[in-house]
Amino acid sequence: MSNYSAEAENIANRAAKAARAVANLTTDEKNTVLQRMADAIRADKDAILAENKKDLAAGKEKGLAESMMDRLELSNQRVEDMALALEELIALPDPVGESYLLEERPNGMRVDKMRIPLGVICMIYEARPNVTADAGALCFKSGNAVILRCGREAIGSSKVIAAAMHKALRDSGLPEDVITVVPSPERELMGELLKQSDHIDLVIPRGGEGLIHYVSDNSKIPVIQHYKGVCHLYVDKDADLDMALSILINAKTQRTGVCNALEGLLVHADVADKFFPMAAIALAEKNVKIHACSNSIKHFDGAEPIADTDFGEEYLALEIAVREVRDFDHAIEHIQEFSSGHTDIICTENEATAKRFIRIVDSAVTMWNTSSRFSDGGQLGLGAEIGISTSKLHAYGPMGLQSLTTEKFVVTGTGQIRE
Repeated sequence: MSNYSAEAENIANRAAKAARAVANLTTDEKNTVLQRMADAIRADKDAILAENKKDLAAGKEKGLAESMMDRLELSNQRVEDMALALEELIALPDPVGESYLLEERPNGMRVDKMRIPLGVICMIYEARPNVTADAGALCFKSGNAVILRCGREAIGSSKVIAAAMHKALRDSGLPEDVITVVPSPERELMGELLKQSDHIDLVIPRGGEGLIHYVSDNSKIPVIQHYKGVCHLYVDKDADLDMALSILINAKTQRTGVCNALEGLLVHADVADKFFPMAAIALAEKNVKIHACSNSIKHFDGAEPIADTDFGEEYLALEIAVREVRDFDHAIEHIQEFSSGHTDIICTENEATAKRFIRIVDSAVTMWNTSSRFSDGGQLGLGAEIGISTSKLHAYGPMGLQSLTTEKFVVTGTGQIRE
C-alpha cells in the first residue's frame, strides 16, 4: 500500500466514524454547533484574511485567471457572508428524520419513508475558500461528515476556515473529523480518495471541466457533477425590451467569474433591430466584448464574428456570445445544442410562450423574466449550497440540505408474517 493510499484510507475511515456521531445529533444540538462555527469564523476573521492574502499572492505569481482570482479573494464582507450563511442554515428546517406515509397495506402493515443522512461526502473544489464553510456547514446540518479537498490555490485559506470550525466542534464534544480538509493538494492523494468506496458515499466535484472529467473518470464512488455554466437569455418577440436589457446587464456584468453569469444572448428576429442597438450601447458602457453571429454583428462596434458551430463557451469574463434567432423554435434548438444544462432564461410577456419554454428546456434552473444571478442556493431559499448539480440523478440544480439526504423505508407491523 502506497503512502497516499494509506493516508486516503485513514482520512476516509476517520470521517466515517465521525459521521455516526453527527447522525445521532438532534436539530437543536446541530444548530448550537452551527452558531458556534459562525462565531468562530467571525472571531478568526483577521487570521483568515491574512492567510487569504498569501493565497492571493501565490495565485497572482502563478498567473491565475481573473475569474479564478475573484473566486479566491476574501474580504471583510465575504467572511461575514460565510458566517451569515451558517446562521441562515440554523433557521432552515432539518430534513433528517422527516417521514411520511407511503401507504397502509391490506395486511395492516404501515409503510413510511424517512429522510436520513448520506453518510460521508467528499467535496472536491478549486479556488473557492468560502466553499469550505458552506460545504462543511451544509453537510453537518444534514447529518453527514465531509471530506474537503480544495485546490492548491485556496488551501491556506481553507485550512484556517476549517480550524475555526474545528474549535466549535471541540467545544461541543464532537470529533474534528466531522469536517476534514485534506492536508495535501496532490492529485495522487485525490485519486486514492476516489477509491474509498467502503467509507465515502458521494463525491461532488466543483470546478473546471478538467477537474470534473478527472473525478468522473476515476471515481469508484457515485459522483454528482457540477459542470460549467453556459447560461442563456432568450429575448422573445413579446418581451418587455427595457426589462430584457436590465436582466441582460445584471446577468452578464454584476459578477462575471461565476457559473450563473450569462454567456449567451438570443434575440427573436422580430425585435432584433430594436433590441440589439439598445444592448450594444449598454454592453459597450460595461466594456463587454461581443462575439456576434452574421445577422447581429452589424449592431455592435468592434464585435468579433462567431460561427454557428462555435457557441457554448463559458467566458467567465466581460464577454458574451450573441445570436439572432428566427423564432422560438430556433432559440430552443440553440439552447438544446449549446446550453450546459445550468440555467436558461426567457424574457417575454406571453405567458403561454413562457410556460412552453419552461416545459421544453430541461436545464437545472429555468427562469422567466429574472436574472440568472438568482440561480443560487442562498437566493432560492436553500441557505448555503454545496453546488449546482447538472446531473439529473438524485439532485438537479442548487443542492441544499435536502439534497444531502436520502430516503429509507420504515415498515411497521403487528406481527405479520409472509405466507
